[in-house]
Amino acid sequence: METPQSQKDFLVKLAHTKMPYGKYKDRYLIDIPEYYIVWYANKGFPKGMLGQQLQTVYELKLNGLEHLIRNIKKM
Repeated sequence: METPQSQKDFLVKLAHTKMPYGKYKDRYLIDIPEYYIVWYANKGFPKGMLGQQLQTVYELKLNGLEHLIRNIKKM
């Protein structure tokens, strides 16, 4: 079970992670257009941490909560 601190650390890292490759290379994950995230959701997210982060971005965008990550990024 994840601790609240590990969840917080995950979100802070997510807020500062940029896409490492592809069309949106060097763009913050939260700033990648929704259609591209949905494409990944349909195709399958990559394995590992990047996949977990993209899946979280998908859930955040789906629920209109991107502002949470943008607020963390500003801190």
